[in-house]
Amino acid sequence: MSPTPPPASTTRGGADRIRYFYTAAAALLLLLVFVGFQDFYLHGQAYPGRPLTPPIRTVLVVHGIAMTAWVLLLFTQTLLIAKRKHAWHMALGRAGAVLAAVIVVSGLTVAIRAAKVNPPEMKLWSLGPRQFLAVPFVTMLIFAAYVAIAVWKRRRPAVHRPLMLLATLGAVSAATDRIASLGDLYRHTVLGTVFGPFFIPLAIAGLLLVVKGALTRSLDRWFAVGYLVLVLADAGTMRVATTHAWDSFAGLLLG
Repeated sequence: MSPTPPPASTTRGGADRIRYFYTAAAALLLLLVFVGFQDFYLHGQAYPGRPLTPPIRTVLVVHGIAMTAWVLLLFTQTLLIAKRKHAWHMALGRAGAVLAAVIVVSGLTVAIRAAKVNPPEMKLWSLGPRQFLAVPFVTMLIFAAYVAIAVWKRRRPAVHRPLMLLATLGAVSAATDRIASLGDLYRHTVLGTVFGPFFIPLAIAGLLLVVKGALTRSLDRWFAVGYLVLVLADAGTMRVATTHAWDSFAGLLLG
């Protein structure tokens, strides 16, 4: 005797919960980005209330606009799926692929040029400008990789959705690092040493993984694997940044 399938209403209810889970997660990221970059949005300034560095002002503005558009697009895309507007979602997805390329190119450009113009004595998470270059450099590479896989697997929502969310989570460390009340919670702890500015996005990603598991009563394999890779990559970045090998590679990047 075959098992009785679940009622259609129950199946639809579970699917709706997952759709709105991603919408809520995207809304949270949108809030974090606004709070973290409020100086930029409200006053056209860098954190904490400094003028944008003149030699890189233009590329900073381009990257800031592109990243803001990306998070807005993520929220819009999740809302379209929640409302079952699949055709609109697919049409906007093409623009999203182009926007992701702009984010990666402008992000790497900002990272390299900032490392050139920042004073050598400047310290971020105990890293000098040349060492800290590893943080945005690896962030952009992971973002590009996750988005590329998500676009490739765009017809498999179980892969596409968690990787798009994780790609964005990995990239918002620049925003959460500018929310002093969050950074102060762990900056001088072992978590700050191991994960640096990545910890808050990783903590949020872990919480979202647990929440999604509670909603579905199962472990999202793709979400879990993507999260584990992100944890290892972020912790590895902080270690690699202080090595001679990275110093040599950064020298090549900086010319």
